[in-house]
Amino acid sequence: MRAFVVTGPGVAGVSEVPEPVAAPGEVVVDVERAGVCGTDVEFFTGEMQYLAEGHARYPMRLGHEWCGTVSAAGAGVDRAWLGRRVTGDTMLGCGRCRSCLGGHQHVCAQRQEVGIRGGRHGALAEQLAVPVTSVHELPAGLDPALGALVEPGGNAFRAARAAAGERVLVLGPGTIGLLTALFLRAAGSEVHLAGTTPWSVEFACSLGFAAGTAPPPLPFDAVVDATGDPASPAHAVELVQPAGRVVYIGLAGEPSPVDTRNLVLKDITAVGILSASPGLRATIDAYAAGEVDPRPLVAATVGLADVAAVLAGQRPPGATAGPKIHVDPRT
Repeated sequence: MRAFVVTGPGVAGVSEVPEPVAAPGEVVVDVERAGVCGTDVEFFTGEMQYLAEGHARYPMRLGHEWCGTVSAAGAGVDRAWLGRRVTGDTMLGCGRCRSCLGGHQHVCAQRQEVGIRGGRHGALAEQLAVPVTSVHELPAGLDPALGALVEPGGNAFRAARAAAGERVLVLGPGTIGLLTALFLRAAGSEVHLAGTTPWSVEFACSLGFAAGTAPPPLPFDAVVDATGDPASPAHAVELVQPAGRVVYIGLAGEPSPVDTRNLVLKDITAVGILSASPGLRATIDAYAAGEVDPRPLVAATVGLADVAAVLAGQRPPGATAGPKIHVDPRT
């Protein structure tokens, strides 16, 4: 089959690789749509910390935001899964440790991450194999763009739930920030966004949000940091009202100092969001019910041969203003 393979920093392309075989407890999925994420960009450039820590190494097959149809099932898997359209969890715990047994496999120290960590191949390919315990069935007829937005949406759903308040500020109107804003608005919050680039602010405004290049002088019950700016976490604490909440879902490439005296003296609750895992089912339900529709975020859908250019920062011809690029591996 065809797969997008990164062999080193800035070196990648489409290769012919063996088709996956479903091991016991696994299914093979024919990939219908996959998303390109900032994490994929960091692996392409060689900046991803997992490479330095030994959790990942080249060659790599990226892609952890996906949907598709189950085409094969390994031993011990109910054959009823065959033909079902599914999406899947990125985080695959060991199943034996305290975290996994407590229902928190997404923070298992020995976890694999699809297309990211532990050698588990990703979805920028015609097929991928995943544990059946990690897949979630999609409702019939759900747009494949929505199916491939479930994983980032699950992260955003958790951030929105943690930040729920009457008035919320989201720092960073990228994919995750905008998804978080959509979930917050669906829950009834007054949402404001602040970004550093005029085009991202303009796009947020096109979705009906109040947005600008600087936060408005308003009291905020919660602030969500969805940026990669190392100064932003401390700024979020400054912006939130006393007794409010700050939610951290963005990650900087260097340490982000926060003065804990400000947390204590303002009685602030700080929450970190790592994974979509606990929010996947709720996200699917919200998309299926039409409560949240993030499809305008998808600027273009390209083929596998175009992925390297996208990871290098090129916008596909005809792309709209949205921040997300999708891939149809069949083309």
